[in-house]
Amino acid sequence: MKKLLLTVSIIWLLFSGCAKKEMGCMPVSPQTEDLQISSYASANGIDVVKHGTGMYYQILDPGTGVTPTANSTVTATYVGKLLNGAIFDSQTASFPLSGVIEGWQIGIPLIKKGGKIKLIIPSSYAYGCNGSSGANIPPNAVLFFDISLIDVK
Repeated sequence: MKKLLLTVSIIWLLFSGCAKKEMGCMPVSPQTEDLQISSYASANGIDVVKHGTGMYYQILDPGTGVTPTANSTVTATYVGKLLNGAIFDSQTASFPLSGVIEGWQIGIPLIKKGGKIKLIIPSSYAYGCNGSSGANIPPNAVLFFDISLIDVK
């Protein structure tokens, strides 16, 4: 009986912890991050264009190949950073475009195969108010990516 009570208590604590986190999760709008993004771009010499979604980008090379769509599998070399300069990811990887953060789904199709782009992604188009503990991305973090689009299939 004590084991059953202990198990029920642990399960209750786990679920109540999740519920509290969801209730405490406060997403922010891209507009509230505009000043932070424009300051970062200015300080880092990035000549950005504001996308209609509130995302910012700079196309370094538009590329000449295929333009990716949501149904594409892309191969990209990229570096992902927090705005404090901390790198949270850097690699070459292939993945379905539909399976990545919304900021990539919006930004990657702005270039073609062989293109290069810098993206500054508001938190709502990245990992939102939950962040990503596996990648050490805190809640409501604006993300910067420097991306080279190697292939589109």
